[in-house]
Amino acid sequence: MKIRIVVASVSAASVAALLLGGCTADPGGGNEDTVTVVYSKTDAFTVLDTLLQTAKEEFEAENEGITIDLQPITATDDDYKTRLQLSLASPDTAPDVFYEDTFNVRSDIEAGYLLNLDDRLSEWDDWDMFGESARSAGQGEDGSIYALPLGTDTRVIWYNKTVLETAGIATPWQPESWDEILEAAAQIKQSQPDVVPFNMYAGTGTGEGTVMQGFYELLYGTGDGTGLYDDETGKWVVGSQGFVDSLAFLETLYDEGYAVTPDQALDPNVWQAVFGEWFPENTLGATVEGSYTPSFWVEGGSYPWAEYGDVMGVALFPTQNGEAPGGVSMSGGWTLAASAETDVPDLAFEFMTTVLNKENALWYAINNAQIAVRTDVAEDPSYLEANPFVGAVTDAVAVTHFRPANSDYPQISVAAQQATEAVITGQQSPEEAAAAYDEAVRRLVGDDGVVTG
Repeated sequence: MKIRIVVASVSAASVAALLLGGCTADPGGGNEDTVTVVYSKTDAFTVLDTLLQTAKEEFEAENEGITIDLQPITATDDDYKTRLQLSLASPDTAPDVFYEDTFNVRSDIEAGYLLNLDDRLSEWDDWDMFGESARSAGQGEDGSIYALPLGTDTRVIWYNKTVLETAGIATPWQPESWDEILEAAAQIKQSQPDVVPFNMYAGTGTGEGTVMQGFYELLYGTGDGTGLYDDETGKWVVGSQGFVDSLAFLETLYDEGYAVTPDQALDPNVWQAVFGEWFPENTLGATVEGSYTPSFWVEGGSYPWAEYGDVMGVALFPTQNGEAPGGVSMSGGWTLAASAETDVPDLAFEFMTTVLNKENALWYAINNAQIAVRTDVAEDPSYLEANPFVGAVTDAVAVTHFRPANSDYPQISVAAQQATEAVITGQQSPEEAAAAYDEAVRRLVGDDGVVTG
């Protein structure tokens, strides 16, 4: 209790500094020779750290007297975002440059946290190498650019061919509907009782992974056509039968024992077992995950697995009943942004462009299994040959969707995560959980901000 009393008595700026684990970012201090850079680094995610260390060495060699102060934060994605938000709230703790999820770009623009990059981008020739969709990742509602994309991704079904073939399921496998997924899961369970047939993240434990690597693949494949948000009206969708149907699929998956147990699903670190244990040990049939998946298994990855290219396969997640276009994916990604409060905006931008030059962007796309955002990287032979699944996950771009670029989205996402948790734990039926979600959305945006699906 003493700790809580102490924290409550210090300033918000001090709390942010403590949460950032000792970061010394102080753009208000007038240090014009240092660029502070805050980013995520964990035992399972070191690629960005290596990229930034390389860029630091390059930049400092070309800019005598300038120091790039790298300040990694070791935390889950959600905890990292929380700590970053606290630091950005004060000029005394805001870093000059930071790793920013596209999830947060719009809300942080509206909060005034991000530096407008338009004038500087007009003088950076390499910006022409970034496609329109890549540019939009860091774009505000005013049309200006506030963040630079590091890479993007898609979501697909990753399946273990050994498990499926043991169950009598022919590979390559491409389910055409949700029912075909459930049929395959039933075959796996019957033939291999100790195997988890089909994992889909659910609940608040896995945060944004729950919706991006699961629920949205269901929702955007229901034929409703509107998903979470109706772009034409600029309103959030409630009363959606597709929402109920998506929750009902999760209910079936968990109630039939085709997925992990609810306790396992609520563990924020369940993904580590997926990549590090279950797939390599042939105890998981399939999961919905990102195109970055091979980065965990390659040499130097968190869970090196030399046989992954032979054992694993990729399939599109199907629409509910096989409706056109036949598959569904979701795309997100991370960016680099500069603080609106930085005292070194030019140096901050120049460092960001060093990180994103072709050589560095190519290395990052290959080693983090990213879908390239630079056209010259996307055409590079070494990128195209980087892993056996580059072509398949890139093809998923044709059926992909993006999260609503709206500052209300982070809270809407939490409401959707809570709905999945209520269903898989048996607290609510799909209809009850969908109704609770609708009510939460109305509380967040008001009755004028919703449209019935």
